[in-house]
Amino acid sequence: MNSSWWREAVFYQVYIRSFADGNGDGVGDLAGIRARLPHLVDLGVDALWITPFYPSPMHDHGYDVADPRDVEPVFGDLAEFDALLAEAHAAGLRVTVDLVPNHSSHAHEWFEAALAAGPGSPERARYLFRDGRGPDGAEPPNNWPSVFGGPAWSRVPDGQWYLHLFAPEQPDLDFTHPEVLADLEETMRFWLDRGVDGFRIDVAHGMAKPEGLPDMVPMEDTGLLADHGPGDHRFDHDSVHEVHRRIRRVLDGYPDRMAVGEVWVSDDDRLAQYLRPDELQLAFNFKLLTADWDAAALRTAIEHSLATVEGTPAPACWVLSNHDRPRHVTRYSDGNADGTRRARAAALLQLALPGVAYLYNGDELGMPDVDLPDEALQDPIWERSGRTERGRDACRIPVPWSGTEPSYGFSSRPDTWLPMPEGWGPLTAEAQAADPGSMLSLYRTALALRAGSPALRGEGIEWLPAPEGVLAFRRPGGLVCLVNLSGAPVPLPEGELVLASSDVTGGSLPADTAVWLTAG
Repeated sequence: MNSSWWREAVFYQVYIRSFADGNGDGVGDLAGIRARLPHLVDLGVDALWITPFYPSPMHDHGYDVADPRDVEPVFGDLAEFDALLAEAHAAGLRVTVDLVPNHSSHAHEWFEAALAAGPGSPERARYLFRDGRGPDGAEPPNNWPSVFGGPAWSRVPDGQWYLHLFAPEQPDLDFTHPEVLADLEETMRFWLDRGVDGFRIDVAHGMAKPEGLPDMVPMEDTGLLADHGPGDHRFDHDSVHEVHRRIRRVLDGYPDRMAVGEVWVSDDDRLAQYLRPDELQLAFNFKLLTADWDAAALRTAIEHSLATVEGTPAPACWVLSNHDRPRHVTRYSDGNADGTRRARAAALLQLALPGVAYLYNGDELGMPDVDLPDEALQDPIWERSGRTERGRDACRIPVPWSGTEPSYGFSSRPDTWLPMPEGWGPLTAEAQAADPGSMLSLYRTALALRAGSPALRGEGIEWLPAPEGVLAFRRPGGLVCLVNLSGAPVPLPEGELVLASSDVTGGSLPADTAVWLTAG
């Protein structure tokens, strides 16, 4: 078995609440994923990443974990997970799951014990409890902001404060404590022993804080999952790499397993440190996800992403959308621009690049963000920001599968945990599967070619001369990818047409179109 199966894999992110509802309560679950495995096989992906399905009070929809070694009843149970794993493996799909090491839920037994035990206790040492500043310790211990808005500290009745880089219901763990590290390793072994193929590590640039927890500059937060710079003491501290070395040592005890890190670090060299031979196998590079629909911006993103992995054992790892950011159909729809047309071109760009690609559930259907009414919003960012930031719910709408009315086959009931809009009948997987010109058909064709064509083999790319506003590169295997972002048609170069994101008959490459060619 190839021990580096992930190096050219296409992963599919299942945001579990929104993928498929198997028991009719309006919330996606493990049974729903099992029922939709044929869709994923037909799509042509290699592996799944399933977002947290562990017991949780759901203050951050599963990223506040009360027990990392069990299943939240809303999603099923361990037997259901084992059945999903077995069926996915039988279908040729790898399965990776989320690890959430930086923090626990406030409902975790450790945190409940810490509150009960009081200041100075061994129970509190697993978290970051501190005395406050100012008269009577009434001020937070430092000026760190929470990523979700407000201060990163909450005070408990006995006067101490505890650190939470995210919501107050997500207290940060202290990774200098041996029990914290040992517990993370126990969690990894629990899932690896069940047969999972790897992990996505949440906030992989967290977990380590500078000694003394000094004030940071700037005082204001740089925004949810922004490029945290060197003045931000909350993330990317050098000692985080020892945690990753411990994680890697556990993984190395299991053949063919891997981990990908969620690492929001803007500097190429800092990001590359997470990809050293004894650390992560992969790290998301979010530059493509954050780039505008602009030839120069996209080329810069690609060049930086390739530069990051050069000199490391890791391949590049490309992302266009996920559960934390606006979907690219919506991002690319500035003004009157057709976001779907651009998203089709972006799909061919992403899948032509060397390395690993991550798709977000619904990418293959061209799902847009949905503007929800205030009363439907559930993301903690909405309340924590004083209702000034709407949060991430717009990109988390359930996937439409079939039919012409909500919930479009997602659930047996019409009302879902986030409401689905009217008019999505043409967007459903069922409707698109019957249309050779649909987004779903484009993804299926592109993924089949990516898996089977020698033209898409080899590492690295060669940039080719192209008109202004056009990206053009060649893979070592011979595939040429062109993307026209110039706003006007350009001549189509010679070569055998492999795949195009829109009609290219007539010898020209229209605006907002991508094409794959091989030498004629």
